[in-house]
Amino acid sequence: MKKFKSEITGHLDIFVIENEDELDGDKMQWKQILIHGDPDGLKSFAKLLIKLADLQQDHVAGLPIGAREHVHLRPKFDLSNSSEAVIVGRLDAKGTGAFYDSYISKDNS
Repeated sequence: MKKFKSEITGHLDIFVIENEDELDGDKMQWKQILIHGDPDGLKSFAKLLIKLADLQQDHVAGLPIGAREHVHLRPKFDLSNSSEAVIVGRLDAKGTGAFYDSYISKDNS
């Protein structure tokens, strides 16, 4: 059996924090995703993102039409033990270029 080798080198920590604040009696709550790493960890994460961005999904034989290429990053293997499991992937689907239904663009159109 081949030993797993992560594309992430160095140290990378990805986690979610919950925030709460009050303004004029209104309570606001929001979440933030924090991505921290040492230089090697951040550079290898950047390389992974560029690899996904540059991938010609239409040429990936095992990827069905309508699917999106993605990578699972797991605590202990790819990420720190204090990280959450993360899936990084393409928004556009193979063959159609369609985004998934729950996506809301930043300009809300």
